[in-house]
Amino acid sequence: MNKRNYQKELEQIILEKEKAGECPRLLIHACCAPCSSYVMEYLGQHFDLDFYYYNPNIDSREEYDLRIHELVRLAGSLPTAHQVRVIPAEYEPERFYEIARGHEQDPERGERCLRCYELRLRKTAEYMQAQRRLGVPYAYFTTTLTISPLKDADSLNAIGERIGAEYGLSFLPSDFKKKGGYLRSTELSREYGLYRQDYCGCAFSRAEALKRRRLQQQAGGVCP
Repeated sequence: MNKRNYQKELEQIILEKEKAGECPRLLIHACCAPCSSYVMEYLGQHFDLDFYYYNPNIDSREEYDLRIHELVRLAGSLPTAHQVRVIPAEYEPERFYEIARGHEQDPERGERCLRCYELRLRKTAEYMQAQRRLGVPYAYFTTTLTISPLKDADSLNAIGERIGAEYGLSFLPSDFKKKGGYLRSTELSREYGLYRQDYCGCAFSRAEALKRRRLQQQAGGVCP
């Protein structure tokens, strides 16, 4: 079975829309400004973009608000051909801890993370569905999460497509890390001075990040 090339699928959709003279409106689940930077630059040439910030996994209100602030600042600074909007959603940490219950000890990228992706993408789909009923012409939804080298594009696209089918919505395939996307996101983060966290957002990923830092410090203090 051939592995899907989500980047090529995305490029084909963009090409077809451009040939038809269309600029679709896209709803993008955004996790933070650094991960959104390349996605905003790239897709902002082809779509009207609404970045939907819903991340109940984030471990504190302070961190949640800081990431929103940086995303809004980026959207107001980065030039794009089409309109970019940021839509902050409610902070609902109880929903994350509910789906994480029993999976607190799961490793990064394990079942807890898959449940978290589903929670965030489902909320995005629900928002899209509600807005379409009000006349907002969203054509697709997707997520910035595939920009990360630590996130599995197959899993994210499978979750998004399944939820899209459930709600009667179109999920835009992506693997934004491809074709230098992740590298470009780091360049844009430096260029715009974006706050760049070293953990996904939840208390469990923060604990793992702290553990990694301690190990690195210990390794740095040992003579070879």
